[in-house]
Amino acid sequence: MASKKEPSFEEQLAQLQAIVNQLEQGNVPLEEALKQFQEGIKLSKELQGKLTNAEKTLGHLIDDDGNEKVYEGTDDDPSNNGGGNRGYGSGDQVKG
Repeated sequence: MASKKEPSFEEQLAQLQAIVNQLEQGNVPLEEALKQFQEGIKLSKELQGKLTNAEKTLGHLIDDDGNEKVYEGTDDDPSNNGGGNRGYGSGDQVKG
């Protein structure tokens, strides 16, 4: 018996998007809409699990000596566009 290949993240995401599009159109009979909704929830949970696993994998870095280190965020996190702790609610107000 041939083993069933697990769909990729991208395939599952495309399937979820198709379900959402069909449900948004509102042309689906109630029973079918419920089935699609349940399938969408299942896909959403599977996708979230895959993202969580990917995040954990990316959270481990290998240093120059080949040792695994756990990533810990820093104040110079590039995701905040170099803003550091400046910004709204930081207490740093420009006086003019």
